[in-house]
Amino acid sequence: MKILMVCLGNICRSPMAEGIMREKITKYNLKAKVDSAGFESFHLNDTPDYRAIKVMSQHGIDISRHRMRLFQENDFQEFDRIYVMDQYNFQDVLSVSKSKEDSDKVDLILNVLEPGKNRIVPDPYYGGVSGFEKVYDLLDQATEQIALEIKNTK
Repeated sequence: MKILMVCLGNICRSPMAEGIMREKITKYNLKAKVDSAGFESFHLNDTPDYRAIKVMSQHGIDISRHRMRLFQENDFQEFDRIYVMDQYNFQDVLSVSKSKEDSDKVDLILNVLEPGKNRIVPDPYYGGVSGFEKVYDLLDQATEQIALEIKNTK
């Protein structure tokens, strides 16, 4: 199973989701791969936001070596599932898709917890550290569910 996490800048939510998912892959010894990407080139090759690094570090996860990369059309061929953080990311990804097979791979990440509710992971960029903690909690729950689904389909 290959999973891609997507947000706007790939410096807050998606690298956090990638880091947490990577920990779940190790925890459950899953045959899976995870990566993350964004759509805004302003942060190209940047490390994650310092607040994301700090919060993740407090949870024992190091994302400091992550570098922002842009979502690419070939990500549809590379990944089995593409999880996005909000409606804008959802539309951005769908705008690149070329087929129903591509678009069927895409969903809001919190739909794994509450299917069809289309809840978003709020962007913590313009707030304080507490917003990053909230994002961590949401992504921890969602990635746990994803990991259990992968584990149970072995």
